[in-house]
Amino acid sequence: MRSKTSRTTYMQVFTCPLTCKHPLAYGSYMSDADLLFKALADSSRRKLLDRLHAHDGQTLGELCEHLDMTRQGVTQHLAVLEAANLIAVQWRGREKLHFLNPVPLQEIYERWIRKFERPRLKALQDLKRRLEDDNED
Repeated sequence: MRSKTSRTTYMQVFTCPLTCKHPLAYGSYMSDADLLFKALADSSRRKLLDRLHAHDGQTLGELCEHLDMTRQGVTQHLAVLEAANLIAVQWRGREKLHFLNPVPLQEIYERWIRKFERPRLKALQDLKRRLEDDNED
């Protein structure tokens, strides 16, 4: 069984022949981290994540109410977020509810942010200790 970090996803490139717009997905193998950073790179997708953080379990219609884009645009952004495992969906009858999945964000924090945070916190702790020692003298 392969570990979760080694899983790759293959996405085909689809370009609309009528509009000649940019491809909807990259045509190569993408790791989970690549999918995650690609999803977070777009401000509209970050807004969707913020909306789900404020009120989890929203339908497509509810998510579209507060965004200045078409339902089709929101649907495409949600597909990218779902591929990156940043949202989970649950069907309730005919409604598709979208829920924020914070686990990949925590993994980013653990992998990329936390290790850079520790030295700064240690430096602040040392500074505090030195300042307190100076005040005692």
